[in-house]
Amino acid sequence: MKKILVIGSSNMDFRIRVHQLPKPGETLLSQSLENIPGGKGGNQAYAVGKLGGDGVFLSAVGMDAFGETLIESMCSSGIDASCMRRCLDCPTGNAMVFVSDAGENQIVVTSGANFCCDLPYLKQHAALFHDCKILLIQMEIPLESVLYALQAAKTCGNCTILNPAPVPEKFPEEIFPLLDYITPNETELVKLAGSDLNPDSLDDVRTGCSRLLQKGVQNVLVTLRKRGAFLCNRQTERQFLPPEGPALDTTAAGDTFNGAFAVMLANGRSPEEAICFANAAATISVSRKGAQSSIPSFQEVLQFQASL
Repeated sequence: MKKILVIGSSNMDFRIRVHQLPKPGETLLSQSLENIPGGKGGNQAYAVGKLGGDGVFLSAVGMDAFGETLIESMCSSGIDASCMRRCLDCPTGNAMVFVSDAGENQIVVTSGANFCCDLPYLKQHAALFHDCKILLIQMEIPLESVLYALQAAKTCGNCTILNPAPVPEKFPEEIFPLLDYITPNETELVKLAGSDLNPDSLDDVRTGCSRLLQKGVQNVLVTLRKRGAFLCNRQTERQFLPPEGPALDTTAAGDTFNGAFAVMLANGRSPEEAICFANAAATISVSRKGAQSSIPSFQEVLQFQASL
């Protein structure tokens, strides 16, 4: 199995349950409030570990109780968290996650110590780019760190996977040729490929994918929620419908998908096999509440696929 390097954010999620998502200016009473380990980087790293991947996580948290909890959670997944940074001057990042009865969510992130996942920290662990063969990264850390990591990974001949969330206002064009896979959801695809696109139209999704391929990306893998995932490259395009299942909470569904996809590539599976496995893992995750708490194990996914 190839080793996976995950670089990204760590947040403590404040999960707020509401009947419906708030509208602008609206005040709602919540049904419950829970603290659950999260952050896009943390969720994807946790998924890599929980799903049996051989991985290491680079991320930064504060010298506070939340930071300690996040590190403990990460270690429990099986991923190597020994290189995670503790920042004295910044609190651990957090996210306010509103979840409706329909399972939809709205998320607002306060970065905090995630800004400490900076160039000096990544350069301190430059040897990991040689040790690992797959890089999985997102965009909740400084943009210069994302660019450096992708450049370092490609220099070492590694497979690069970017989950472009959140999409920055000005996305650096030099990132696109560094990507073996980019994994936006439909909203992120519109931000990256053109506001003229209708994300509900599969033809427009194809158009958006084509535009990103022209920018130098090797493979575009769009997550489409209930419509599954859409893979597009210069040889083929294909929609992968997900298994049916209840949707209790969509938080971390995309992160589960990305972690599962990376693990299966590391296991030597084809991209098509990896997507089917990732779809199944994400379907399980949305049937459970929370972020990292919703991510299934490798055996759970295999059993679920066998039952279909």
